[in-house]
Amino acid sequence: MSVSSYQNILDILKPYGSRLVAVSKTKSVEEIRELYNQGQRDFGENYVQELMEKETALPKDIRWHFIGHLQTNKVKFIAPFIYMIQSVDSLKLLHEIDKQAAKNQRVIFCLLQIFIAREETKFGMNETELDSLIITVNQNRQNEKFSHSLISGCMGMASLTENQALIHDEFKRLREIFEKIKTSFPSDPVDTLSMGMSSDYLIALEMGSSMVRIGSLIFGKR
Repeated sequence: MSVSSYQNILDILKPYGSRLVAVSKTKSVEEIRELYNQGQRDFGENYVQELMEKETALPKDIRWHFIGHLQTNKVKFIAPFIYMIQSVDSLKLLHEIDKQAAKNQRVIFCLLQIFIAREETKFGMNETELDSLIITVNQNRQNEKFSHSLISGCMGMASLTENQALIHDEFKRLREIFEKIKTSFPSDPVDTLSMGMSSDYLIALEMGSSMVRIGSLIFGKR
C-alpha cells in the first residue's frame, strides 16, 4: 500500500468535495488496516464471503460498500452491517435489500447501478428498467414499503478504453440520469454520484462525480 499515493488522491479529490471508496477486494486484512490507520473509513468489496471475513476481523466503524454484482440470496449475509450497496441493478434486488434491512432493523443506503458502457459484460439497468423501478418504488412507499432501503444516487462504470471522449460522454450521461433520480425521489438523500475508478477518475471528477472507487492506485496492481 502506498501512503503517498493515497494522500495524493485525497489532495486531488478535496477541491471537488468527492469521497474516496478504497477498493479492497482481494487485499488482506493487514493492508486494509494500514489504510484504516491513515484515516480511511470507506472500503469497497466485490465478494460476499470475502467481505464477511474482513468485517469480522476489522474495526466496526468501517463503512463497507458492496460494489460487485450481488445475488438476491446473498443479501441476508451482509444486511446486518453493510453501509451502502452500490450495485442495485434490479427491482427484485432492491426489494430483497429492503426486506433484509427491515429484519435487521436497519436502513441500507443504495445506489442504482446504471449501464452506460459499450461492453455487454458490465451490469446495470437501462433507462427503461430504471423508469419502471422509480414508478414501482414510489407507488409502494405509500404502503410503507422500501422504507429501509434509501436511494442515495447511482453508480456506473465507463467503457474500458483509451478513448477519453467516449468516457467523457458516458459519464455525462450518468450525471444526467443522476439528476433524474434526484427529482424522482425527493424524500431520499440522493447525493451520491459514484463514478470513476483508477483509470478514469480524473475525467469522472470533471463530470461531477461525488464518489470515486479506487483500488490499484492505492494498493498496487492485483
